Amino acid sequence: MQIVNGKTGWIEVICGPMFSGKSEELIKRIRRAQIAKRRVQIFKHGIDDRYNSTDIVSHSQQKLPGIAVTDIEDIMQMVDDRTELVAIDEGQFFDAHIIAVANKLANQGKRVIIAGLDLDYRGRPFGPMPQLMCSAEYITKQLAICMTCGDPANFTQRLTSAKDQILVGASETYEARCRRHFEPPAEEPEK
Repeated sequence: MQIVNGKTGWIEVICGPMFSGKSEELIKRIRRAQIAKRRVQIFKHGIDDRYNSTDIVSHSQQKLPGIAVTDIEDIMQMVDDRTELVAIDEGQFFDAHIIAVANKLANQGKRVIIAGLDLDYRGRPFGPMPQLMCSAEYITKQLAICMTCGDPANFTQRLTSAKDQILVGASETYEARCRRHFEPPAEEPEK
């Protein structure tokens, strides 16, 4: 693959809890790049089919057409040499190989924007997002509004008793909470 117009690439990470506007921010940056006539390719993890199986869709129903993938390496196969911006939504669902893929794309001169949850429902770092933030040139930390008191919210409160780290859902399953009102689940005793 060639470096795009001899430009330096970079990685941008948009992170925060659910309902903080991560996908909206990603869509905004993509639209601005499209206005600037940049070649853009949009991807999301295939596990997220809440609103659409392929489009990137925000909770406020803003959307852009994309490609759903479950293996991050598929993105390397699909990205065109002429692409200038690679956008990836739901980065937390990919495995740790997303870090190498993002760096490889940035090293090829592409702008890479990845949006995703930085913390899981327990308040712990989620998937590859912390390592992506370490590799990124730009990090945007979004905050939501606490559904209990209205203060800035940094946490995602799970409203069900499910124990799996990954449980795709929306307002019926999660809500944003501030530090004071976040109630992480009790730690499971080790077996």
